[in-house]
Amino acid sequence: MKKLNQPLGLLLALLVLSTTALSQAALTAPAREPAIRQTVLSTLAILPEADTLIYLNPQRILNEAAPRLMPEKDLAGMRQAFTEIKQNVGIDPSQIEYLVIAMRFRKPEADLSFNLPEMMAITGGDFSADSLLTLAKLASGDKLREEKYGSKTLSLMTIDPIVKEAEKNPILKSYTEMGIVALNATTIAIGSPRYLKAAIDASEGTGQISAESLNSLLRDPNALISAAGSPWSAFAKSFGMRGTESAARTARCESQLGDFYVALTMEAANFVLRGAMHADNPDTAKIMRNLLSGLLAQAKSIPDPTAQNALKALTLTAEESEVVLRADIPQQMVLDFIKKQTAPKEVAPAKSAAPVKKKAPVRRRRKAA
Repeated sequence: MKKLNQPLGLLLALLVLSTTALSQAALTAPAREPAIRQTVLSTLAILPEADTLIYLNPQRILNEAAPRLMPEKDLAGMRQAFTEIKQNVGIDPSQIEYLVIAMRFRKPEADLSFNLPEMMAITGGDFSADSLLTLAKLASGDKLREEKYGSKTLSLMTIDPIVKEAEKNPILKSYTEMGIVALNATTIAIGSPRYLKAAIDASEGTGQISAESLNSLLRDPNALISAAGSPWSAFAKSFGMRGTESAARTARCESQLGDFYVALTMEAANFVLRGAMHADNPDTAKIMRNLLSGLLAQAKSIPDPTAQNALKALTLTAEESEVVLRADIPQQMVLDFIKKQTAPKEVAPAKSAAPVKKKAPVRRRRKAA
């Protein structure tokens, strides 16, 4: 196997392999969705807490959405590419059932510097996590090093380009290393080493994610993509309102203000966007709705007509203590936008330079002697 030139390319390649899995057959029955949701819930229940979660259903995206948006020729090419992955690597990417991206902020350390959030991607399905780890070791060219933690073995890699940048910009130090670990036989996680260690602790019963967070993320089992998070909680943590890593402080901000959920689903002819943001009380919900509506009205003045139509489809309403977002976007609009963005750009013919006119030589008259 050809070695990757960039260390970061290895981990990104593994992540792409997870996110771009293309199923070669549609789901056998709609009834399978609740079962998959329950499987994902039980799997993710052993993960650590997160401030933001993003869920992707690769099978639905690639079985239901992709055929409506991609030409048959391109779709066939993608299927062939994934068939070759299965033949060459021994992993069937069509069996990946979910991908979840988790993010968490940390309390400030002793120097009171701001830390970028830690990231982690978790994927699971009918594949062998050990096979993916073997692939990672082969592709790394012995650049992965192993570290035992709890009952698991972490495979870690230093990202040299980021190490150099972190010398000039210390805020990047959280991303100087990446790791990969098999949480169980069919679940693998890639991300920041400290977050992966928290995931191992959670898998052993310490610091597990709340059921409320997972139920918010997966409230719609038909979602192609969904996201949920608590930005106010993340802000309070990262800016020391709950103390530092070395000195805890009693929290003074227990409000759910800003907690959000958003999901993208599909109907016969539309993509359906639904979301909600907690506003603490009905009065605040109306204030926030008015503020967001004003910002949305300003955004509708952008010159792109497709984007204008998409923004016009968005509606915001205040319902009890929530600001609720709704949008029904025609699939044809999305298809037209994709075609426009992927169409080859016309290159204007180069203008030929006008010939330079030479000045006639000036003859000088001789003076008579």
